[in-house]
Amino acid sequence: MAKRHLTRRQSWRIEKIQGERAARADRRADKAEQSLLGGDLGPEQNGLVIAHFGVQMDVEATDGANLGEVRRCYRRANLPALVTGDKVIWRADNQGSGVIVAQLPRQTELCRPDHRGQLKPVAANVDLLVIVFAPLPTPYANLIDRYLVAAEQAGLEPLLVMNKSDLLNPQQHLELLQWLKDYAALGYRVLSLSAGDGTGMEDLKATLKDRISVFVGQSGVGKSSLINVLLPGEDLRVGALSEQTGKGTHTTTTAKLFHFPAGGDLIDSPGIREFGLMHISQDELLDGFIEFRPYLGTCRFRDCRHQQEPGCALLGAVADGKIAKARMASYRHILSTLDAD
Repeated sequence: MAKRHLTRRQSWRIEKIQGERAARADRRADKAEQSLLGGDLGPEQNGLVIAHFGVQMDVEATDGANLGEVRRCYRRANLPALVTGDKVIWRADNQGSGVIVAQLPRQTELCRPDHRGQLKPVAANVDLLVIVFAPLPTPYANLIDRYLVAAEQAGLEPLLVMNKSDLLNPQQHLELLQWLKDYAALGYRVLSLSAGDGTGMEDLKATLKDRISVFVGQSGVGKSSLINVLLPGEDLRVGALSEQTGKGTHTTTTAKLFHFPAGGDLIDSPGIREFGLMHISQDELLDGFIEFRPYLGTCRFRDCRHQQEPGCALLGAVADGKIAKARMASYRHILSTLDAD
């Protein structure tokens, strides 16, 4: 489907509406804070945003007498937008709520562009990006590659998890099985498992221990099912594949953070079918394909586009079998979307 391009007037109207909504949200936050200030506010303490609901957030106390307590809080209007995983300073009131008064520096953040092409954080302080795919719905290597580039850009370690391994058919899924070998050969860690029959789940648990992870992937690949096995008490809603499209239905509506009993946290984010990278440059895209790095800067021409120029080091590596043709095709496809934007 061709991408719809907004007119200048349409873009202006969208920005105006978004600005008005943000202003109303800030006024509500101001009003809520003033209401809270009318009562008794406790001392400042450290907290962790574990869920986000518009102008309100669930904050878990990470120190003090009420360690582990979760309160629904507003943020002060002068604070930037917060996301799940943010570390904050907050104050409790005597009504079971609270006010976030400061945001602590983020170590990392996972962002994706919004409908206007502006970067929007979706999770903070993550160190492991768990990329989930499955035989059904049909996986796309290009989408996986987008996630891998995003992980490189954000400074996150990627983990490739193929769920629903019990559905694998060696004859029908030869290409998918080859993907697993190719990604593993590049140095990425790949796990093949099934939330349905429990195969490989112990390996996943061991990998996630003491890490702060976020699950991403197409809707319907079984992210919620995996979390239900990892955290049985959460009982997340699982959506079936659409009979008409073969794609997953969205069941997660807000990013939420869960704690593993043995240590480590997991952030479950809404299903993302596409992961735009229009905010990055060609050089950043090239660097996101880790097997390209030894050849960068060694082409005959300094302005080489790696298309069909003579003396291109990347094309030479493809011809020699040192770079997979599929990965080069994936790079070119992503590059074409950057050029289009």
